[in-house]
Amino acid sequence: MDAATATAAPERRMTPRQRRRLSRTIQYVVLAAIVIVLAVVADWGRIVDSFFQIDIAADMFPAVWIPFWNTIVYTVLAFIFGMAVGVPIALMRVSTFGPYRWFATGYVEIFRGLPALLVLFLVGFGVPQAFPGIQYPGGVYGQVAIGLGLTSSAYIAESVRAGIQAVPKGQVEAARSLGMSHTRTMITVVLPQALRIVIPPLTNELVMLTKDSSLVFVLGVTTATMELSKFARNALTSEANATPLLVGGLLYLLLTIPLGLLARRLEKRGEAR
Repeated sequence: MDAATATAAPERRMTPRQRRRLSRTIQYVVLAAIVIVLAVVADWGRIVDSFFQIDIAADMFPAVWIPFWNTIVYTVLAFIFGMAVGVPIALMRVSTFGPYRWFATGYVEIFRGLPALLVLFLVGFGVPQAFPGIQYPGGVYGQVAIGLGLTSSAYIAESVRAGIQAVPKGQVEAARSLGMSHTRTMITVVLPQALRIVIPPLTNELVMLTKDSSLVFVLGVTTATMELSKFARNALTSEANATPLLVGGLLYLLLTIPLGLLARRLEKRGEAR
């Protein structure tokens, strides 16, 4: 009878849905425990004194709007330069002419592999030493546009190249059957479609450039040309308090979060199409 009972009562196993629910519950419990421990252990008085001094934050305004504006200008200039260089490099990457492909591949590998900080040093100090008397248009703004733009152009070129290769070959064949040259087909048919495809990654690149603008301080900026991170560090040093870092971080988020939301919205729109 025991054997019959054992045969009649097979072992119950959890369904995949039950396992996922159990796993999620465990994760929530662990996360809640970590939050509770941190809330109990943390010295909230010291945290408030270090990061949330309202009077220090208020003293940063309205002067902080100058570096805030400079951060936007640096980002836009570098992005424009990156697009102006990156798109031709992308076209060279897919060219049927070997030397163009070799040059573009080398360019992308070099500037994608070099740190942006090193490229800024090269533009700001290396080139002037090698070519005495050289003047960048716009002064430090020109240096930033070229320094950050060179690095950005390598990533933009790869994004645009992927967009070009994503355009259906039938579009190219139809254009060529109408008598268009290869160059005209690329410029008037393929490239506009490729740029629409890569709008989301280009928006992400704009976010990265916004953060990379914090490297501009290595060029020796003045009060009129400094960006957010430099301004926040100067205030940190003078006030001996971390509140300026919090203010600077919030202002960076004021720029990057809308760009991130825009990128996700464009991605969803692209997937819907």
